[in-house]
Amino acid sequence: MEELIVRLHSSKCSCVIATSETVRVCYQRGIKDLYEIYTTEPKTLSGATVADKVVGRAAAAIMILGGVKSVYADIISALALDLFAKSSVKVSYGQVVPHIINRAKSGLCPLESATKDVDSLDKIFDIIDNFVRTLP
Repeated sequence: MEELIVRLHSSKCSCVIATSETVRVCYQRGIKDLYEIYTTEPKTLSGATVADKVVGRAAAAIMILGGVKSVYADIISALALDLFAKSSVKVSYGQVVPHIINRAKSGLCPLESATKDVDSLDKIFDIIDNFVRTLP
C-alpha cells in the first residue's frame, strides 16, 4: 500500500488501483474513473488495492461492489466509513470528515447527499449511474 500512496501523491493523480497483474492510474475528478472501470472492466477492481485522494459514500459503494480488497484515502467521509464497516474491505485513511463537500464548497457533494440515507449498494449504484449519465 505504501508504494501506491507514494504514487498517488507523486503523480498528481486522483486514484491508483493495483492488482497482482496491473497498476491503473486515474486522473478524472470525482467518481468518473471508478464508475467507468466498474461498468466496463469490473475485473480491474476485484481483489484490488486502491489509494485515492477523496473517498465518499458513492466511491465506497463502487469499491465494495467491485470487490476491492483494501483502500487508503487521504480524506474519507464518515458516511463512507459506515458503508465500509458493513463490508470486508480493509480501510486506512489520513483524515475523516463528516461528509464530502461539493466543488463550490457550498454544501454536500451531490452523490454524498443523494446516497446518505440509502443502505442498498444496488440502489446506491443506481443513483450513481443516473448521476454520471447526466454529466457532460
